Amino acid sequence: MHDSKKDIKRNLFLFFIDGMTFMPSTALISISAVIPYFLTQLGASTFQIALAASLALVCSFISQPFFGFLATHSRVMNKTFGKILLTQRLTFLCFVLCIPVLTKTGLLVWIFLFFWGLFNIFVGSYAVFFTPLLIKLLPPKKRGTIRGTGLAVGSFLGLGLAALIPVLLGRISFPYNYTLIFLLGSLFLIVNAFIFLSMRQHKDVVPNTPMSIVQYLKGMPSSIRENAHFRAMLFSTMFIVAANSLLPYYTLYAIRIFSAAESHIAALTALAVLSNAFGHAVFGILADRLGPKLTMKFAALMILLAGILSLVTNSMNSLFVVWVFANLGNTCFLMAAALFLGEVSPSEKLPLYVGVHAIISQAFSSVVLLLLAPALERFGFGVFFAVVLTCGALSLLISICSERKANTPQVS
Repeated sequence: MHDSKKDIKRNLFLFFIDGMTFMPSTALISISAVIPYFLTQLGASTFQIALAASLALVCSFISQPFFGFLATHSRVMNKTFGKILLTQRLTFLCFVLCIPVLTKTGLLVWIFLFFWGLFNIFVGSYAVFFTPLLIKLLPPKKRGTIRGTGLAVGSFLGLGLAALIPVLLGRISFPYNYTLIFLLGSLFLIVNAFIFLSMRQHKDVVPNTPMSIVQYLKGMPSSIRENAHFRAMLFSTMFIVAANSLLPYYTLYAIRIFSAAESHIAALTALAVLSNAFGHAVFGILADRLGPKLTMKFAALMILLAGILSLVTNSMNSLFVVWVFANLGNTCFLMAAALFLGEVSPSEKLPLYVGVHAIISQAFSSVVLLLLAPALERFGFGVFFAVVLTCGALSLLISICSERKANTPQVS
């Protein structure tokens, strides 16, 4: 028992460090800010920028069953996860180091999209490994707080790095400026991978139920059909995931409508980091104190407010406010989703339920992303803001209705 308590303390510290090292990488390798600007400078089309955003979803959800299979058969999940992360990040690092050479080929946009897709295939492992590790290795009332605090500290570190972005973009010639930015982000991710290799799994952890890929796929429909609480959670959060996947379009809006320069991109990055720092700290504590179900309603509300404000305003300053709401919605969802899944899923089948949630929500988000690109070209950004508003409203409505249904006494 003493060893178990010692392992829990060690894991609490390591989950804190996980947030500290992961968040700086998201400021540097940002699909919502840096990458769209990088692709724009390469002359990428709206479709290619949309494709970069959708690859982050499509590639991760098609790989979910394979990584779900690995997760259910892994007896020491943190070791398996750490090795997967190292493979992902060392591969991306090799690409980053080759950017100056690849630029000369004139095909860098498509080569980047290939490696970005490959990177996101490994992202398919994140949810099915990370969520069970968080639920099984940490005590219930400390999960949100310790993770949120670590991510908040990491966000402030990311803010410092975000401040370097306009300096690097302005003082170092293209493409060496982006090479350095992506290199720094990759190094943070590699350090982050070693953290999971250092965690310890205590002896009383409930083992996963081993499943083949076929069993994993066959178990997906039954998990939705048989578990009403999970079903309600899935249908309410899939709209939040869709809205969050559209974050890169805010940057594209700033570039296309307001001719955003490096300083504006840096400001958007800094605001995203500050919003994340605040959101992780506050919503992590709220998720522990008030529960993830209520916290998820805050996420839907933030997205709804972003959609409303974006439709009734039209200036760069108002976009900054919209951007804050949108990022708070994303952060709030990230803090509540894993804990929410832990509440509505059987412990021994967590990888399955997490995988189902990720596949359904990401598939839906991919469709929304890809359909929105031609709609933007034809109808303008108003349709984008209308979609955001609709996603926030539907998520909030489904959540409230499902809760009222669950609390309504059944008359026999």
